[in-house]
Amino acid sequence: MSYLFLVRHGQASFLEQNYDQLSAKGEIQSRMLGEYWASHGLEFDRVYSGPRVRQRETARIVGEAYTQASVPWPEIRIMEAFDEFRAEAVIEQALPPLVKSDPHIRAMHREFEKAEGQAQRFKTFQRMFEIVVSRWAAGELSVPGIEPWSDFCDRVQAGFAELCSNGNRGQRIAIFTSGGPTGVAMQRALNLSTESTLKTAWMVANSAYSQFLFSSTRFTLTSYNSYPHITSPDLFTYR
Repeated sequence: MSYLFLVRHGQASFLEQNYDQLSAKGEIQSRMLGEYWASHGLEFDRVYSGPRVRQRETARIVGEAYTQASVPWPEIRIMEAFDEFRAEAVIEQALPPLVKSDPHIRAMHREFEKAEGQAQRFKTFQRMFEIVVSRWAAGELSVPGIEPWSDFCDRVQAGFAELCSNGNRGQRIAIFTSGGPTGVAMQRALNLSTESTLKTAWMVANSAYSQFLFSSTRFTLTSYNSYPHITSPDLFTYR
């Protein structure tokens, strides 16, 4: 049996022009994770990352903390399978027509536009985001040019299947990815529905990790959404 640590990236630049980069807080979260793991002597045989900047930078900063602590850190390998689904593109394309046609979405969007302060903007956007993305994942919204939810899940599942069949017996592996692939991992372990998979994905905190025990025939959850390295409430974020 081997151990898989699935890490969600540190806080990205939410509501900024370029979301796909770590915020200053995201960099701190990533460094704290690396320092925590290194201080506990947690060594990895392999380290993978999805292709997004926020995923790769989280892995890099964790690796820097390992190097500074003189703890071995493997070369980071990029796996396209662990890219996030294109939630921002779904919102960008699906939201404008929904604001026009759906009174409930229109009211939520108006509340978001009137929100004051970052915390309130995050909160109002998240409610709207979850409804729109849930409808898309359920096949109720057509968004041309975007990888469908079912294809996204198949892609991530294929990535896990590849790792599980690669002769990793007795190894400890880390994957730096996002909330979506973490939800799909929970789906694999617990046979979750689409709705439950999404809810699980949205619960994952920035820089939190989930742990699975796996082999070629087994994929079992051992811990979910752990963040013992986050010692200050100000550094705890979902977005």
